[in-house]
Amino acid sequence: MNAPVDVSFFARAAKPLTSYRKYWAARFGTAKFLPMSRAEMDVLGWDSCDIIIVTGDAYVDHPSFGMAVIGRMLEAQGFRVGIIAQPDWQSADPFKALGKPNLFFGVTAGNMDSMINRYTADHKIRSDDAYTPGDVGGKRPDRAAIVYSQRCREAYKDVPIVLGGIEGSLRRIAHYDYWSDKVRRSIVVDAKCDLLLYGNAERAIVEIAHRLAAKEPVTQITDVRGTAFIRRSGDETAQGWFEIDSTSVDTPGRVEAHVNPYLMISEQAREQGATCAREEEAVEVAAQAESAGALKANPAIKPLTFVPNPSLPSTVQTAQGRVKVPPRDRSVIRLPSYEQVKSDPVLYAHANRVLHLETNPGNARALVQAHGEGATARDVWITPPPIPLTMEEMDYVFDLPYARSPHPIYADENGSHDHATKIPAWEMIRFSVNIMRGCFGGCTFCSITEHEGRIIQSRSEDSVIREIEAIRDNVKGFTGAISDLGGPTANMYRIGCKTPEIEAACRKPSCVYPGICQNLNTNHNPLIKMYRRARALKGIKKILISSGLRYDLAVQSPEYVKELVTHHVGGYLKIAPEHTEQGPLTKMMKPGIGSYDKFKQMFDKYSAEAGKKQFLIPYFIAAHPGTSDEDMMNLAVWLKKNGFRADQVQTFYPSPMATATAMYHTQRNPLRKISRDSEKVDIVRGERRRRLHKAFLRYHDPNNWPVLREALKAMGRADLIGNGKHHLIPTFQPLTDGSYQSARRKNSTTVALKTTTPVKGRILTQHTGLPPRDHGVGKTPGAAGKTAGKPVRKPGKPGQPR
Repeated sequence: MNAPVDVSFFARAAKPLTSYRKYWAARFGTAKFLPMSRAEMDVLGWDSCDIIIVTGDAYVDHPSFGMAVIGRMLEAQGFRVGIIAQPDWQSADPFKALGKPNLFFGVTAGNMDSMINRYTADHKIRSDDAYTPGDVGGKRPDRAAIVYSQRCREAYKDVPIVLGGIEGSLRRIAHYDYWSDKVRRSIVVDAKCDLLLYGNAERAIVEIAHRLAAKEPVTQITDVRGTAFIRRSGDETAQGWFEIDSTSVDTPGRVEAHVNPYLMISEQAREQGATCAREEEAVEVAAQAESAGALKANPAIKPLTFVPNPSLPSTVQTAQGRVKVPPRDRSVIRLPSYEQVKSDPVLYAHANRVLHLETNPGNARALVQAHGEGATARDVWITPPPIPLTMEEMDYVFDLPYARSPHPIYADENGSHDHATKIPAWEMIRFSVNIMRGCFGGCTFCSITEHEGRIIQSRSEDSVIREIEAIRDNVKGFTGAISDLGGPTANMYRIGCKTPEIEAACRKPSCVYPGICQNLNTNHNPLIKMYRRARALKGIKKILISSGLRYDLAVQSPEYVKELVTHHVGGYLKIAPEHTEQGPLTKMMKPGIGSYDKFKQMFDKYSAEAGKKQFLIPYFIAAHPGTSDEDMMNLAVWLKKNGFRADQVQTFYPSPMATATAMYHTQRNPLRKISRDSEKVDIVRGERRRRLHKAFLRYHDPNNWPVLREALKAMGRADLIGNGKHHLIPTFQPLTDGSYQSARRKNSTTVALKTTTPVKGRILTQHTGLPPRDHGVGKTPGAAGKTAGKPVRKPGKPGQPR
């Protein structure tokens, strides 16, 4: 073991994935690709599928794609698994392509939430889809998980439906929906699925598959961790639970009685559970008399002895007195109902806070939320989160026989996936290796914690090296560079709590905010050792790190920063301070800009020592809850002072169930206890203000100067308008078209060029409409005559200056 304390080796109280007896169909062996047609099933000798997975992504047999991981995991358990990828949802016929599954339909919207995949943060429809061949948009419906589930039910009514994926995970309770601007019901209710699996579902899906194969009714599978399902009132499976009511806020606690001023001193003391000196003296006199024989005790009278009842809940002493505490494994917290959170933002914020407090698998309790009233009333039950995988189980998952390429059905006429039918998401991870899962950063705008959890699940070093060697030897097009060794974060590999007891008891939403927890092991030595071993492999020219770096954690290990900067940066390293001001940073749960400055000093130092000219590319968020106009102005000033010009602008996108989304909807801060008069949060709503915040990030774009001038004057900061180096924007205005051109040009909104007629006597310059000068760029020898009188500009790549 490389680290003195390693969270990867903590004992996990769960049945190992490899301990199940294989299903009888294991005799058919392993398929090169999971079948997508009847013809492929015939080649494999199958007459039917045991499980059919319906997905909104193109089928790529790679461990970075959820449908491939679940499909290969079930195949390893002996089940026959088929794939229906991106079916036409206009009818149920495409969902019958592989016949009726023997056990269940597994439904997922894909690796991305279908609404985020389809719409930008400004509600504009995207024309592309990175998970579709040819980067073509529109191949999946809005709210794909609901639509696919309903079509599966229409195709075969008696087949159980098990819903999974990130779209289901983030909608397991009543949630705010940014696209319709209202609170929607749990997806379990809308999709009418039998079970919802949230988080990484290998452990749950394997158990459910074997129990269904053993003919256990799906309605009786209510004890699997990491699942959600519907229970009606009077359900016998709900017996034996201790319900904790959390449906309201500001409920008064125990009322202490006032002392009666008319009582004697001794009586007052007894009222308060004490005694007075006079009584003590009298008791002492009585005891002396009894010992002298003045009073004889009756030997027939025995004192009462009280013993605790082991079947009753234990008690704890609180400020309100002794309170019974039910056992956590049989406790269920009742959240405010859907009808309550829909109409009351305070209760919505409260429910969101309770949900995030119950995310640690070591101490989380079950949750229940009522939906409907009267005859339609039903409860959505959510079991505690799944037990994280051990290192051996992680190796088992990633060592499954993935083909590491898209299904042959997507190949072009030459049998290639690199041209017209290229799948951009696969191209991005084609030569990358996932080394871990989970994130304990707790950023409020991010959904990783809600989906994968805070506990880091790491692979062994040997498993990672085997995958690198497999890419080198088997993946077509490999040139010697591994594009990434990472995961949700680059540098949390094998990092966690110092003891399993602390890990099981912790309820903090972040291990690194407001500072790094004293109980967190920050040893980067295992990661450093892996980097060095990987780059020493024969045939490996470069190991790049492209995952997000947690720089406040990295500075705890200067040796790691030196290794990273010296060997694993390809000229630019992207990191995400997200902001410079404390207002928004406290709502994001991100470290102050001082941590960035400290990391930058180390980055520059080690780059110079290595003789390399390398740069940091910081990412920032506009319009995040808690951000004022002044905060964005200060950020813009910081950007100009440090010489940064943001090309890609990231605007806050309220994803379902995120803490920042709860702030956006309720204007309350769920990071603190919620009450009717709790802290209010400044929310950036409306197109005008959101555009202003984006404009501050792109202060250098002339299209944004008019709105910035107006805002700066209104804020009393006209001193930032001028033509000097210390000014933010100039006083002059060049001829612009008023549009914003993003790096993803397909999703940009273009505005017709507004031409102006020159006024007589006005001198035109390059800033007021004069065409660019002809510097002769792009001319070839002998072509001067052909281009005479016509300015020639060398075309640049999208996003590059011309």
